[in-house]
Amino acid sequence: MRYTRFEELPVWNAAIDLAVQVYELTSNPEFTSRYSLRDQIERAAVSVSNNIAEGFERGTNKELLAFLYIARGSAGEVRSMLCLLERIHVFQRLHKDIKVLKQKAESCSKQLKAWAQSLQNSAYKGERHVSQKTNRAARAAKERDEFLKELAEVRAKGKQDATET
Repeated sequence: MRYTRFEELPVWNAAIDLAVQVYELTSNPEFTSRYSLRDQIERAAVSVSNNIAEGFERGTNKELLAFLYIARGSAGEVRSMLCLLERIHVFQRLHKDIKVLKQKAESCSKQLKAWAQSLQNSAYKGERHVSQKTNRAARAAKERDEFLKELAEVRAKGKQDATET
């Protein structure tokens, strides 16, 4: 499936959910006087979805890949900060929420890695490189593949009918 908007991307939606839940976590009283810690984890969490969106909108696989790796780095930063929070006694009451967020950040990271790997193995260079000529060629290849599939089905049915009689 080819996505046309970043809002359709499952990993972008997961990253938005991560950011929302990080903001919910940092609204707890334990963060009240810890401005820099709160600011850093919130910025890192928002960076994940923002970099996915920016890379997607750039229109080339090369740029998308660069932004996916930045987004993945931000997901790692969120996870690292959550590990820090687990070790600070003041945040002990929030350990369950922190654990859930670590899993979400890791899930985003895994999705980003898988997407990046699939892009690296793809011949598609990105939307910016698509012209009418490449669209026609892609459409012709798709029609050819569909025809060959139908042909194989007809042949298989013919062989089956021949063996039944």
